[in-house]
Amino acid sequence: MKLIKFFSFTCLTILSFAATAKIENPAQVFSRSAEFSNVKISPGGDYLSTITTKDSKKVLIILDAKTKKPLHSVYFSTNAQVGDYEWVNDERIVLQKVYLKGWQEHPLYYGELMAVNADGSKPEYLFGYAQNGQQTGSRIKKNTPIRATAYILDPMPENKRYMLVKALPWGSGSSNTAENLQQVYRVDVYKGKRKKLATSPISYANFLTDDEGEVRFVSGTKDYINSRLFYRKDNLWVDTEKLQLNLEQMRPIAFGDNKDSVYVVGSEPGKNKGIYLINIKTGTKELISRDDVVDPYNVWINQNNKKLYAVEFENGYPSYEFVDKKDARAKLIKQLLASLPGYQIHLVSETIDSSQFIIKAFNDRNPGDYYLFNSETMKLEYLVSEKNWLDPELMAEVKPISFTSRDGKTIHGYLTLPNNVEAKNLPLVVNPHGGPHGPRDWWGFDPQNQLIASQGAAVLQINFRGSGGYGKHFEHLGHRKWGTDIQYDIIDGTKYVIEQGLVDKDRICIAGGSFGGYSALMASTLEPDMFKCAIGFAGVYDLPLMFKEGDVQSRRAGERYLEQVLGEDTKVLQSMSPTHNVDKLKTKLLLVHGGDDERAPIEQFEALEDALNEHNYPYQKLVMDDEGHGFYNDEHQAKYYGEMLSFLKENLKL
Repeated sequence: MKLIKFFSFTCLTILSFAATAKIENPAQVFSRSAEFSNVKISPGGDYLSTITTKDSKKVLIILDAKTKKPLHSVYFSTNAQVGDYEWVNDERIVLQKVYLKGWQEHPLYYGELMAVNADGSKPEYLFGYAQNGQQTGSRIKKNTPIRATAYILDPMPENKRYMLVKALPWGSGSSNTAENLQQVYRVDVYKGKRKKLATSPISYANFLTDDEGEVRFVSGTKDYINSRLFYRKDNLWVDTEKLQLNLEQMRPIAFGDNKDSVYVVGSEPGKNKGIYLINIKTGTKELISRDDVVDPYNVWINQNNKKLYAVEFENGYPSYEFVDKKDARAKLIKQLLASLPGYQIHLVSETIDSSQFIIKAFNDRNPGDYYLFNSETMKLEYLVSEKNWLDPELMAEVKPISFTSRDGKTIHGYLTLPNNVEAKNLPLVVNPHGGPHGPRDWWGFDPQNQLIASQGAAVLQINFRGSGGYGKHFEHLGHRKWGTDIQYDIIDGTKYVIEQGLVDKDRICIAGGSFGGYSALMASTLEPDMFKCAIGFAGVYDLPLMFKEGDVQSRRAGERYLEQVLGEDTKVLQSMSPTHNVDKLKTKLLLVHGGDDERAPIEQFEALEDALNEHNYPYQKLVMDDEGHGFYNDEHQAKYYGEMLSFLKENLKL
C-alpha cells in the first residue's frame, strides 16, 4: 500500500468546483462516476475521509476535520484500488483492497483487508490469502494467510483494539463457494491476529452482534426466496422455527431493551414485511411498524447502542416513521428535513459521542451533497457533492405514478419529465428495471434517465408484479410470468401515460438492462406496434439457456431459484424467450453486451444474434469484451450513452 501525501492546495481543488451552466456533451457528463463518495467522520471527530479517483482508480483521502486539509491518501501503485472502508477507532482505518484486471473492467475483491492510521503510520495487512513475509514494493507485513473473503461485520470503534469480521471460506474453490458457511472472527486491528467466534448454520448469512461484540443472531437462505432465523444459546445455534412466531423472511436488525428481545424484519403470511419485536424466551412478537403498500426500504440504527430509532418507507416519495422519537437522531432528521426542503436526509456517519454527524442530502435532481453537522453548535457545514458539475436546476423531476393493470392490480412506478418542457405529447423511453424478483425502482437521481430527459423525452419506470418491496405476494405474482403478466404490466403502464396525454403514442422506445433488457425485447414481441425501437443492455434472451450458462445456475441455491421462478417446461420457457419469437418483432434494435458478463453471459447475446441473423432481421450492436454485467468504465459508459442517444434521436425524432 503506497501512501501519498497531498499538498494543502489539493483541499481547494477538492472543495471548490463550480457547477456547469448548461449541459454540454451529455453522454460524457452523465456517464462520469461520482467524484466523492462514502464520506465519513472518525469516531473521535478529528478526521474526515472520502473515496475519490486518481488515475482512474479509487483513492481514500483522509483530512483534518477542522482545517479540511488533506493529511494523507491511500493509493495502490499496482493494479489495485481502495474498496469499502471503516473507521475502527479514533486513529485507524480498515479498508478493502480490490483489483482491476486487464481482461475486465469491474474490480475483483479477494477478501483482503488492510489497516493504516490517519497519519499514514502502522500500515498492516490484516486479513487475506497472501503468504507471510514482506509485500513487494510496500512497507506492509503480511499476516497469517487465510483462504476466505472477508467483510467488516462490526468495526467496534469503542473497543480500540479489535473489530469483527465475517469471512466466506473458499473451501475447494468450487462454483458453490458463495454457499459455504460464513465464519465470524475477532481481529486485532493493529496486528491482524484473529480468533474464530462462530460459524453460521446457514448460507448467505446476516449476522447481528451486540455492543459487547457477541454474535447473537443470524439469518440466511438456501434458495434466495425463503429465509430462516437462528439465535445463539450456550454457544449453539437455535432455530426460531420452534418458537412458532408465524413470521416469514426474518432478518435481525437491532436489539430490544433486554437480552432476549430483538427487532426483526419479517412478514406474516399474506402481508407486507414489517418490523417486529420478538422475544426468544417467551416466543412472543409485537408489530412495531408496517406499511400497507410497501416493505420497509431501510432501517436506521443508533450505532452507539445498536437500538432501532427509525424505519424508512418509499411508497412514491421516501418517508420516515420514527420508532424511538426520543432518540436524538430522530429529532435531528426532522430538523434537517425542515432545513433542506425537497431533500431526503441520511445520517451516514457519526462520532462516538454523537456530537458530529456526516449528512447526505439527495433528491431526484441531485445525487447527493455531504454536510458536516455539529449537534452542539447546531451548525451545518457543506463539504462536497458527489457530482457538482451537474446543476440540479437543469435536471428533470421524477414523479410517482400508479395505475390499474388489465387484471385489476394496482401497479406503481415513476415518470421522469424533462425540465422546462410541457408534459404533453412527449416522446417516451420505457425503462424496465432488472431482477425481476427483489429489485424495484426508487425515487431519486438516475443518470441514464436524466440523460434521456435532457434531450426532451420522458422516462417511464414501472414496478411490475414480481418486483421486490411490495410484499411477498406481489413478488410471487411474477413467478413463471416473466414473458406474460410482467410484460403486460409494462405495456399497461405505457398505455396509461398515453391515455393521460403525457406522451406521444407514435414516439415510444423501450430500453432496459439485465431483466430490463429481456423486457425490452419481450414486450416488443407482444406489442410490436407500440415501440419504435428497443435497446437491450446485458439482457437474458433465451430462458432455457439460463439453466446451462451463467452464475445463477452454477449454484445449488440458484438452481432452486430458477426452478421456482421460471419452471422447467421447455416449451413455456421458449414461448417467453425473445430468441424464439424473433418473427414477431417489428421494432428497431440496439443490443449492448459485456463479453465478461457472468450473470447474463455472452451466450445469451449470441443466441439472440443467431436468431436475428437467421431471420435476416436488422439490428445494431455494441459489445465490450472486457466489461461485465453493466459498464464500470466511464469511457465505455460514455460510448454506450452516445450510441444510445444517436439511436433514440433517430427513432424518436428528438
